[in-house]
Amino acid sequence: MGDSLMSWHLGSTNSITDAVANELGEPVVNRSVGGARVLYGLPVTGALGMKIENQYAKGDWDWVVLNGGGNDLWLGCGCFACDGKLDKLIAPDGRRGEIARMVWELRETGARVIYVGYLRSPGRGSVIEHCRDEGEELEARIDRLAALLPGVYFLSLADLVPHGDRSYHSADMIHPSIKASTEIGKRVAALIEAEEAVQ
Repeated sequence: MGDSLMSWHLGSTNSITDAVANELGEPVVNRSVGGARVLYGLPVTGALGMKIENQYAKGDWDWVVLNGGGNDLWLGCGCFACDGKLDKLIAPDGRRGEIARMVWELRETGARVIYVGYLRSPGRGSVIEHCRDEGEELEARIDRLAALLPGVYFLSLADLVPHGDRSYHSADMIHPSIKASTEIGKRVAALIEAEEAVQ
């Protein structure tokens, strides 16, 4: 579940999902939609997956891997209402907000939940560079949520992109390259394997 971080390269079998499936040797379903948001008010397109929580399909899932919130901040607050939008997404203590509610509900299905963070800008040529502070705060709050809920994990990508290295981004300098999608998928799979091993 999630936005274009998760759906990028899906048509070419080089998405994060494909890497997870390859690493684990298990079937993985990708229901993410490019441009999707956590906060989304339009009913028809929301039902079609533009609202991230609506991407969930009932089933006997072992794990749910998702991301989200970036489009709400970058496209949704117009660079002047980020604090209010952040609080709607998730409270500073991680206990309230739409992300917190969504993750709680996903966990209540019995599946374990991995919330994946975003790629960082390499510091050159990216239009999302100015959202860095808001993105850092969003992820800090999600990390606090994960600490509160057994079976919920926050997977940070903060250390993935070396400064000045453009090879982890597609040409738009926002979305992951195939290299990055593969590496993120490997990290997701490694977390799943580590947690499965201690059960």
